Amino acid sequence: MAERYLLYYITDRTAFPGDEHTRRHRLLDKIAEAASVGVNYIQLREKDLSSRDLESLAREAIRIIRDSAKLRTALLINARTDVALATAAAGVHLPAHDVSAAEVRKVWNGPCGRGRLAREISPRHPVISVSCHTLEEVAQAAADGATLAVFAPLFEKKDAPGATPTGLDALRQACRAKIPVLALGGITLQNAESCLRAGAAGIAAIRLFQENDIAAIVRTLGGH
Repeated sequence: MAERYLLYYITDRTAFPGDEHTRRHRLLDKIAEAASVGVNYIQLREKDLSSRDLESLAREAIRIIRDSAKLRTALLINARTDVALATAAAGVHLPAHDVSAAEVRKVWNGPCGRGRLAREISPRHPVISVSCHTLEEVAQAAADGATLAVFAPLFEKKDAPGATPTGLDALRQACRAKIPVLALGGITLQNAESCLRAGAAGIAAIRLFQENDIAAIVRTLGGH
């Protein structure tokens, strides 16, 4: 494709085989692979970890990203503004029905949070992505000052067969919002192009990145 699109890797170390030590190293290797080829965003979505373990993993991921030759990958911490601040991550991802992007920005730059030192070492303007499942949620995310919306699930998901796909028509409407909208949910290299033609600014995925050669994905879909 001549045009370039945003690529957003969502992590899931539990999908890798082996014990916790092995899974952690496999995940960090995948993060290094993604950063080395310029994937735009990596969402650290290890929801089962304690605050201490998540913070440790985030610090290691950030070190890996900073050592990358590309230096353009932003690490986002899922749902944990405190951990994002403490580790100087680029920002946060907010699940649906969580706090608003406006509230996160207030905490990020205000007197609350993990203290003055955490705010001083963190980016002044955080990247905030928001999970959205309806057109109304996309509009609200834009109104609240989110950086981008992740619209899902686009297609049938093997691990969530009961979820109702939003479909390409809904994606097309969602992409009229004033923020970039990324497609998520059952995305493959075969159907990604249809999402991009519907107006998506890019694609977000777990398995697409974890189970494939990320460099090949970047060559096919691009990446800013």
